[in-house]
Amino acid sequence: MLTARQLNRATLARQLLLAREPLPVVAAVRRVVAVQAQEPASPYIALWNRIAGFDAADLDAAYASHEVVKATSVRITLHAVAADDYPSFHHAVVNLLRASRLHDKRFKDTGMSIDDADALVPDVLAFLAEPRTNAEVEAWLATRLGAPMPRAWWALRTYAPVVHAPVGTVWAHGPRPSYLAAPTPALTGDQAPSIQRLVRRYLEGFGPASAKDIATFTFLRAPVVKAALNALGDSLERVDGPGGSVLYDVPGAPLPDADTPAPPRLLAMWDSVLLAYADRDRVIAPEHRPVVIRRNGDVLATVLVDGRVAGVWRPTDGGIEVTAFNPLDDDSWAGLAAEAAALVELLADRDPNVYKRYAHWWSTLPAGEVRILG
Repeated sequence: MLTARQLNRATLARQLLLAREPLPVVAAVRRVVAVQAQEPASPYIALWNRIAGFDAADLDAAYASHEVVKATSVRITLHAVAADDYPSFHHAVVNLLRASRLHDKRFKDTGMSIDDADALVPDVLAFLAEPRTNAEVEAWLATRLGAPMPRAWWALRTYAPVVHAPVGTVWAHGPRPSYLAAPTPALTGDQAPSIQRLVRRYLEGFGPASAKDIATFTFLRAPVVKAALNALGDSLERVDGPGGSVLYDVPGAPLPDADTPAPPRLLAMWDSVLLAYADRDRVIAPEHRPVVIRRNGDVLATVLVDGRVAGVWRPTDGGIEVTAFNPLDDDSWAGLAAEAAALVELLADRDPNVYKRYAHWWSTLPAGEVRILG
């Protein structure tokens, strides 16, 4: 039976958080499955935490060559994924993406039917053969439909095979996105193989995990996940987790010892290790969740100490401000100081005030030790 601490170390190992590894950017993105990209800076900070000698220009280049694509995918939000994963990931969750928009009152108020929206997809993709801004697509649609209908594009850009085009800002993507048709044709037909691939890829990056964990990360319904697990059959292993839970895993995946050292890390906002499980106690204690994972969906930039969330961080004029939820020992503070110094260097050429618009959450933090590091 695996213990909770063993599961924590397994997650850290597969997410490249036990040690930075000398990997190319695309290989690292593939290893961690999907990098949360709701904020343009987050994939850069996520990969800086995971790659030895990370150079932000390498991710710029991967975006520019479309070897890494940013698009709405799992969890119905933006992720950066390896280009060869995108078609199956999109195909696996496209029904969820469609339903999230086409059954929304904001789309229904346009007066368009679902069939009307679907019929537009091929022409929209043809228009997106080159990068187009929201304003450009909305103007094109207004001409096509005879009236402005911005909610039509709001729906289409969520579920059509559309990716964000790098626009040359400090983080490759900025607050005014441009869009392109996906660089590889969309998959159609039977979704089962794509769902099975997504489930297996999830386990490679986050296992061992339960069926409920998989559903939490992918937003796939429980029967769909269970059908995929059954279809994968003997290609997966079943292991016993804490409390007798049934967990699934891929053979040969890393399972470090429970006492494997875990170095401190300064994670990006929305880092997937906080959101990839139904049982989030794997990395964050229940009492800290409301502080870090806000009701509106914001997930603050967090501090990992010994593999678990120990506080939050934000940039300040003097470096990186770390708020620890509980007292930390001198070695932990020293490790965080070294991480903060390296993070300051990463941000200096890009955006030293990254995540500034989320600073209002700091007035709601519980009392804790605060230090400026780096």
